[in-house]
Amino acid sequence: MDSVSSVRDSLPEQHRAHFETLRQEIITFTEVHGIPRESLGKPDLLREVTGKLSTQDLERLALLLERFEYLLKNGEPKKEEIDPAKAIEYGEKFYHLREQYDSQVELLEEVGILKEGVILGIDGHEYPVPTLEQIASRLFERRETLKTKHDQGFTKLLLVPFGMSLDALQETIKQFFIKYKKSHSFDLDTSMPLFTSGDYQGADTGDSPNLFYYPQSFDEKGHQGKTKMEILREQEDNQDSFPGWTVHLFQPSNSDSQDTEAPMGFAHIPRQGKGTSQGDLVPRPSLEASKTPNEYLSILQNAQDDKDSPYHGETGMTPEDWITAFMIHLSETGKPLDDYLNGIESASNLTGAFFLFSYLVPRARWSRGSRRIHLFGNSLLGWVVDTGVRSSVML
Repeated sequence: MDSVSSVRDSLPEQHRAHFETLRQEIITFTEVHGIPRESLGKPDLLREVTGKLSTQDLERLALLLERFEYLLKNGEPKKEEIDPAKAIEYGEKFYHLREQYDSQVELLEEVGILKEGVILGIDGHEYPVPTLEQIASRLFERRETLKTKHDQGFTKLLLVPFGMSLDALQETIKQFFIKYKKSHSFDLDTSMPLFTSGDYQGADTGDSPNLFYYPQSFDEKGHQGKTKMEILREQEDNQDSFPGWTVHLFQPSNSDSQDTEAPMGFAHIPRQGKGTSQGDLVPRPSLEASKTPNEYLSILQNAQDDKDSPYHGETGMTPEDWITAFMIHLSETGKPLDDYLNGIESASNLTGAFFLFSYLVPRARWSRGSRRIHLFGNSLLGWVVDTGVRSSVML
């Protein structure tokens, strides 16, 4: 595994993330089982140091090395044959996957996002919802690299219809609110259930979109973020993606009981000094409120190259993520997400995106005072005591 960056860069761009994922799985396996890395290139030494491994572990290591060798030799990942039943069984055991998946698909159908199993993207294409089998297989494939995140509580599934327009998604949550209030005791301003600043209107469409996704910095010229259209085009050529969709794992609101029941809702963002630590393998302190968007993005970006960071592999939310999560959270818990005026929760900086023209980071919250959602922007250096960040692991 010498000259890692040069080997990775020699691969087609769409397969470099797979290279890193597979490489990290091998490293994690060797560390967990006390296998010296130098033995990987020496068959005799490798046989000696793996002699005490169980048959199952030996088969797992052989498969990882075989897949890695195939990727380097052929420039593309090997199509792995995974028993769907085995993958679903794994998903059920560790994520209560079927219950989570079925309930979210049902909600997406009820609110009109999913029509006959597909969404309509901003490019005019129809994108089928990822299947239970596809998600289960992804979880099974990445079980080694996800082990630490699972231990930290990242078990809450979120299916996001990323490809649809943000305007359409905003209209959807308005109608969701009105329908929800008819059957629930919920204090809502039905005349304006959603307030948005002007930055959001048409932000992801047109010839010059204002909204850029997954920036590596908030620099005006060096942000390396991409428009929604660019991401949709990349997904077409990336077999590791779910075209038109993003699929995430979050920490749930019922983290204390998620081992015995399905994860429900999404964990709130704690105020400064009120966070906790979760996980035994790599303890993860909560990302508390009171930092700037720049600081939060820096934490998450620095963690990408640091496998020992408790935030390794995490990404900030987008407006699409947050709107979808809000509907699911309210449906499952009966409480609005990011109810910042209750003195416990916080508003959310959505650092998975930013508005290039106004140079703002999307910010979202529920306001019990005005009885509506607020979607607006936060300055990059804006320090707010009641605003933080919620991050996820993207599958």
